[in-house]
Amino acid sequence: MRRANVLFVCGSLNQTTQMHQIAEHLDDASCFFTPFFTDGALETARRLGLREYTILGRRHFLRCLSYLEEHSLPVDMKGAGREYDLVVTCSDLIVPRNILGKKIILVQEGMTDPETLAFRMVRALPFLPRWMASTAANGLSGSFEFFCVASPGYRDLFLEKGVPAERIVITGIPNFDNCARFLRNDFPFRHYVLVCTSDLRETYHREDRREFIRKALRIAGGRELVFKLHPNEQFDRACREIREEAPSACVFTSGVTEHMIANCDVLITRWSSTVFIGLALGKECYSDFPMEELRVLVPLQNGCAAENIADVCREVLFKSSRGGNLRPYRKRRAVRTAYKALRAATPAGT
Repeated sequence: MRRANVLFVCGSLNQTTQMHQIAEHLDDASCFFTPFFTDGALETARRLGLREYTILGRRHFLRCLSYLEEHSLPVDMKGAGREYDLVVTCSDLIVPRNILGKKIILVQEGMTDPETLAFRMVRALPFLPRWMASTAANGLSGSFEFFCVASPGYRDLFLEKGVPAERIVITGIPNFDNCARFLRNDFPFRHYVLVCTSDLRETYHREDRREFIRKALRIAGGRELVFKLHPNEQFDRACREIREEAPSACVFTSGVTEHMIANCDVLITRWSSTVFIGLALGKECYSDFPMEELRVLVPLQNGCAAENIADVCREVLFKSSRGGNLRPYRKRRAVRTAYKALRAATPAGT
């Protein structure tokens, strides 16, 4: 009898930290991690530097690998070192050949991109590569056992996209769960207007950044203005534009974005999942997405999203172990459910 092998496919820092949190609740499995990877023509494009501003790019690869090494997590590059009983990933836009046919759990990363013409083409013509439509096409591969999503609102959204209802599980997602924890921080600023930028230009979308800065100035109305740049951005260009349009604004190229959101009074975004943190914390928020739609989509604040997803993984592994040589997983759901109920009923601070 052997322990199950589980491969966590990472990518951006957001995806990587979510995978880590889920793995921490799978202590009865052997967990391994890899940066996001591909094969075939896309692998050739990656080597030529043509996918640099996606999670296949070198910048994301190095950030991911640095995080895994910093936390002493076992790395198996491209999952090539062993056979896996389960694969957990935040994206099914690309499903490499060596994990096709394996048990896969898909986890929602955050906000999905708008449904453009490319999305409609991908949905109508399945032979087109899903990555053409960016994250709007997440969930359309059909290659996963279950898709763990952020909220009932997102369940409805993915149903509309065509994801089968029986494969969707509402679990919440770790990095946008229990956002109240971000209120405890040592970020020194308070009561400002925060602007979280997006990497639209780096991912080949149009953006009038100067007009966006002017919009932020109008909303701020003389209040202190703070910019947090997207990690994919060309910092030199972005800082120069801010200095010219809003010379008194503070600009951060690094730091804990969640803490900055927790301390602000107003949050301004374009196409950023950070708006969900602002909404969960009751901030005044602005986004290019309609706010009434975003409020329906806000991730659950249940405090146990990573544990819920681990339970889904464990359920798949338990089923796959029947008749096989995997060590059976003990069914501990009743104990976990009782503990969650007790935790919810216990007053804070006791």
